Amino acid sequence: MDNCEILQTAIRQSAVDLGCQPEDFLRPEHLVVASSAAEGARKYLTLPFGCQLVSYGSNIVASAHPSLTDWLPSYLSHSTLEHCFEPPATALLAEKLKPLGYRPGYQSEYFLPDVNRLKALSCSYELRVLEQDDLAEFYLPQWSNALCEARKELDVLGVGAFDHGKLIGLAGCSADCAQMWQIGVDVLPEYRRQGIAAALTSRLAQEILLRDKVPFYCAVWSNLKSVRNALKCGFLPAWVELSSLPVSNPRDESL
Repeated sequence: MDNCEILQTAIRQSAVDLGCQPEDFLRPEHLVVASSAAEGARKYLTLPFGCQLVSYGSNIVASAHPSLTDWLPSYLSHSTLEHCFEPPATALLAEKLKPLGYRPGYQSEYFLPDVNRLKALSCSYELRVLEQDDLAEFYLPQWSNALCEARKELDVLGVGAFDHGKLIGLAGCSADCAQMWQIGVDVLPEYRRQGIAAALTSRLAQEILLRDKVPFYCAVWSNLKSVRNALKCGFLPAWVELSSLPVSNPRDESL
């Protein structure tokens, strides 16, 4: 699988998620479509969207509640592409979302591997490839980025770093859609800054490609440690998303 095939796979998946055509992400002008449930969408998405903005760099495709589709073109034309994802522009979006029970959500950057840069990185600890059955004992708080207890059935593969038999780092991937597996990684605090996360991530990405799937990696823009890990492993930024969340999102209770 080459870089072009990897990118096209991601674009096709975004088209399923948003309810548009793959070529729509390459248009020079923005596009707004009404969101609806979609078979084959990424499993962790809640459809239909209140509003979801996605850009691969050429334009923005917005998939939104039908009541927003007439207003969104003016929102998208009000600012530059980049600033549509940031305050104060999102304050305008928040005003329109609130009556629908939504608010602006996460600003996420997604990374795809550059097969010409991706290579196995080493660390000072033993690495083991872990199949789905091997992951069952590791659904613990310290591995919550690598594994998702609520969707165990999607956690299909992992790579662990071991210090004399003790798991000290774990990268796992979830089969979030048919052709793309998302990587998450955790390292115990006392073992960080030793290159373990990069060794785990790069090895898992290679294992995913060997299975003819596309590995992808997500980080919020402010998580510099995660972004640096992606870049170190040979991943490059591919697309960005701004999500919306219900106003009563349970995660707010912990803030």
